[in-house]
Amino acid sequence: MRLSSLRRAVPLVLALSLLAIPTLAQSSQEERDEGTSLKNLPKASKKEAPAEPKELTPEEKKERLRSFKTEVGKTYRNWLDQDVRYIISPEEEQAFKLLSTDEERDAFIESFWLRRDPTPDTPENEFREEHYRRIQYANEHFSAGVAGWRTDRGRIYIVWGAPDEIDSHPSGGTYQREMSEGGGTTSTFPFERWRYRYLEGIGNEVIIEFVDSCQCNEYRISLDPNEKDALLHTPGGGQTMSEQMGHGNRADRMMGTPGGTDPFGANTGSKQFDAIERYAKLNTPPPVKFKDLEEKVNTKLRYNLMPFDLRTDFVRVTADTDLVPITIQIKAKDMTFVQKDGIQRASVNIFGRISTITGRVAATFEDTVGMDEPNDLLEQALKTTQLYWKAIPLRPGMYKLDLAVKDVNGDRVGTLSKSIPVPEFDEEKLSASSLILADLLERVPAKNVGTGSFIIGDTKVRPRVDASNGKPASFRRDQKLNVFLQVYNLQMDQQAKRTKGTINYDVMNIQTNKSVLHAEEATAAYGNTGDQITIEKSMPLANLEPGLYSLKITVQDDVSKQTISPSARFQVE
Repeated sequence: MRLSSLRRAVPLVLALSLLAIPTLAQSSQEERDEGTSLKNLPKASKKEAPAEPKELTPEEKKERLRSFKTEVGKTYRNWLDQDVRYIISPEEEQAFKLLSTDEERDAFIESFWLRRDPTPDTPENEFREEHYRRIQYANEHFSAGVAGWRTDRGRIYIVWGAPDEIDSHPSGGTYQREMSEGGGTTSTFPFERWRYRYLEGIGNEVIIEFVDSCQCNEYRISLDPNEKDALLHTPGGGQTMSEQMGHGNRADRMMGTPGGTDPFGANTGSKQFDAIERYAKLNTPPPVKFKDLEEKVNTKLRYNLMPFDLRTDFVRVTADTDLVPITIQIKAKDMTFVQKDGIQRASVNIFGRISTITGRVAATFEDTVGMDEPNDLLEQALKTTQLYWKAIPLRPGMYKLDLAVKDVNGDRVGTLSKSIPVPEFDEEKLSASSLILADLLERVPAKNVGTGSFIIGDTKVRPRVDASNGKPASFRRDQKLNVFLQVYNLQMDQQAKRTKGTINYDVMNIQTNKSVLHAEEATAAYGNTGDQITIEKSMPLANLEPGLYSLKITVQDDVSKQTISPSARFQVE
């Protein structure tokens, strides 16, 4: 059987279904309480808290810790190894590594910042904002062959903030030692002294010395005041006053051995031991100030007074930007209608916010979905659904989507908070967009290309949304099932100057485990379209018995020898 594209208007007798493993585009209704005061909600809105996670055995803990770097996404590893490397406690780090799902990691990150938020009742988290401002400052001012946040000065600045005073010697040169250092004159490498009036857990008048002994702008914390002495290893050069008076030993200074004396005979060894202790404290993550918030953030009550379903899809736009269509489905029967002048009216307000893992808001959107129905048609209208669609361009990475849907007439609110892992489409790897099952798939006029609801490129694609109870998108037998899929990074056959590969379509009845359809076509059938093809297929469902079906589309690139097999499920009623 040969398949044709939508452009040729030949329907494809396909049935689509999702395999046992959901695609990235499918999403479940994972609601979380995102800052909404529970006291304003009716008691009936509170659901039972989720069951406590199973306690891991020592062997399971070891295995999770061992597999963290290979099984956990780069975004989460970077958050742990870079973003909060200096401020996360060992206990928090281990707890994060033992988590098993991205949803748990998102909740942990949210709790991590909330525990440190000095004003938890406001939308802003001043601690988090200041933390990332410090990282940015460190990268701008302390880089030295490596990113500024990786340097000693960057680390101290990120953890403890700007010092109260900086004594800077960027060129080194002649230096008159303090008496506690033995007195006398010498020449130094570039160095800085940072003074903090007070650091919690360390004390008052904290002095931290950084020395650039390589003269390459790589200032390192120094525990030994002699480290900045450029003449330390020069015979007879830069003697201390103590050494000139016969009280000190140059060899001890060269070895960094504690126990020297200042010119007046005071022992300086204890000060060096104090410096070692202070250094250890400086490298300890600062204490969490807001312990009282721990119970609050660990108790997540989920509610959804105004139910709705959500779907997110991913379509490549450029090498570093994806289009992320967000589809919200609301059943008319869940909307509150009010009669006025013989017309039943319902209205739902939608607000969405997309933020990065660092808390930076990447996009917001808000709109209203309404229905106006004559009194005599209301009963039939209650069987329908309303769709809201918004497409957001995002760079690859992990994002968080917060949604609030309010039934205006019923004064009910539904909320949802979920992660959005926007994929990176590697240019060397065969890949595909989300596999979208739609009840409408049609070409749009040239003036509407790329604009308007449900429009991707030059095609209007209105997706069917899976229900929050886990049921796949459903279609009636008198409807058509439409398929939209973009395939990226197909390799060119240099002789034929076009792609060379095959596309297989396999439809199976999940309940009977029997194949309903197998079809095949060549990628060359799409013409000279470069490394990307858009699959648009349509099929009537009249010949399919009611039930649950699956479709798998297998794309094989004969040039690069790569294969992908996106899949989806659907219900025929």
